[in-house]
Amino acid sequence: MTKLGIIGAMQEEVETLLALMENKKELHKAGSTFYEGILEGLPAVIVQCGVGKVNAAMCAQVLCDLYSVTHLVNTGIAGSLCAELDIGDLVVSRDAMYHDVDAVHFGYPFGKVPGMDVIAFPADDTLVNFAFEAAETVNPGHTKIGRVASGDQFVAVKEVKERIIANTQGLCTEMEGAAIAQTAYRNSIPFVILRAISDKADDSAEMDYPTFERIAAHRCAEVTRHLARQLKASE
Repeated sequence: MTKLGIIGAMQEEVETLLALMENKKELHKAGSTFYEGILEGLPAVIVQCGVGKVNAAMCAQVLCDLYSVTHLVNTGIAGSLCAELDIGDLVVSRDAMYHDVDAVHFGYPFGKVPGMDVIAFPADDTLVNFAFEAAETVNPGHTKIGRVASGDQFVAVKEVKERIIANTQGLCTEMEGAAIAQTAYRNSIPFVILRAISDKADDSAEMDYPTFERIAAHRCAEVTRHLARQLKASE
């Protein structure tokens, strides 16, 4: 049976989904609250992981170990790395990689975690297709599939943005996705990352982010809701 694990970094990213969840049960674990119940007819667990890669990976592993989820979705907001992606547009991950992992001096390509067999962690094709269809339902004509670039940094400087683009060829940048992707990859759990653009990840980011954070987060949550419906229908 399908059991969906849903991870968001902030309250704004999960509150819409929690309001829709039925038969909720709470468990406090490792500093986070896990909500288990039914979302759009599908068994699901929702957790607000907090900001950053360690928080995200920790919650993803709890979902794998304690709840035995069969699929992982990371929902939230991101800064645009692509001129064609405006605030409110959506990104579905083809894969995810780190923009702040650098072991080049030891002979590794930029972004590759030593010991891993890939640089970018590939999302599940079926989930990617479902997510794209769901995103097009919510916001037609404003979705791209591509790479999510993650690091423990809020990007608000043009030069930093340009360096991340050069190193990763990512569509957007945020602080959790690749850590969840790596955890899912190592546990052989299908995953996809959904991101709504909240800012342009440049010198305007500090101004844009507070204004559009809530709108973008709710849009991404609505996509997740549709994705849950599709997973349920595919059983």
